[in-house]
Amino acid sequence: MGFDGAVGATSGTSGTSARYVKKRGPLRKALLVGVCVAASGLVPAAAVATPGSGVSGTVVAEGTSEGELRVKTPEGRTDVTFREITVAPGGSTGWHTHSGQLIAVVKSGTLTRTLHDCSVETTPAGTSFIEPSGSGHRHIGRNLGTEPVVLWVTYLLPEGSALSDDADAVDCPAPR
Repeated sequence: MGFDGAVGATSGTSGTSARYVKKRGPLRKALLVGVCVAASGLVPAAAVATPGSGVSGTVVAEGTSEGELRVKTPEGRTDVTFREITVAPGGSTGWHTHSGQLIAVVKSGTLTRTLHDCSVETTPAGTSFIEPSGSGHRHIGRNLGTEPVVLWVTYLLPEGSALSDDADAVDCPAPR
């Protein structure tokens, strides 16, 4: 799918470009979120004046957040990647960070994440969460269960960034 429109283009009419530039950031974010949702197939077809034909969609995973999801896209161009991740029983992601936000849905199993502040979040199948960006948000995901954890993840990363970056483990006290 291509987009040939010029984002941030002006009409040449006096005064129009200033108004348009002010709305550029929110418009770009709205467009990116709209593309992510539509491309992931998580939204049912909307009613239109004429019926569609030759189109099908499959919901591959869906989850509900425990609260409000605050999505923040990187400055500049953004790489959007959709990925299925499977963590075997007893497996882990290793400590890592991301240079942009991730939106994750737990399709099956239960993911246990230890965060940079040593807090632990347990996320069962049918739920979703956001992983924040930056080196200050080190984390590790573990499968402490007996069945594979399957995640469907949308990465919103600065153009050309790696999906994740290895990080040193956080020195958390042993659980009592």
